Amino acid sequence: MIRPRVLPRPRKVQKVPFVELYAGRLQGVVSSGSDEERVYVSYFEAGTGNFYCSTNNNRPCGGLRGSPCKHLVELLNEGVLQYGPARVIAYLGLQQAEPDKVRAGGELLRFIKGGPHKVEAGMVFSRFLTYLQYVSVAPTGVPLPDMAWFVR
Repeated sequence: MIRPRVLPRPRKVQKVPFVELYAGRLQGVVSSGSDEERVYVSYFEAGTGNFYCSTNNNRPCGGLRGSPCKHLVELLNEGVLQYGPARVIAYLGLQQAEPDKVRAGGELLRFIKGGPHKVEAGMVFSRFLTYLQYVSVAPTGVPLPDMAWFVR
């Protein structure tokens, strides 16, 4: 049995409701600080260090001016909290970072050498909506066809 990591503090799911290591990226959805109806889709790409942040409607983040914006920093912080510094560092290919010395994800920014690189937000946002669909499923003893791939 795989035991979940004990987090040093609870995740800020209201601020960063979705974070994952997937498709060669640390990616997720970050809530807007100024508009509760708006969310941003953000990512850091493994290997290249490229990053991007836009609304779920593909409008670029106003804080993205050649360097990571506050949404990207929040994503990195919650990613390190969720997965641990060693796993995020290894996944993103930040060999020069020392996992034992990382207390927050924002400390990894100095090792990320990429720049802004636009990708469509649809894939990440779609994964988030699917995640929300399963979070809202009421507990049941009846098999769910969509989740039949889970091993008991």
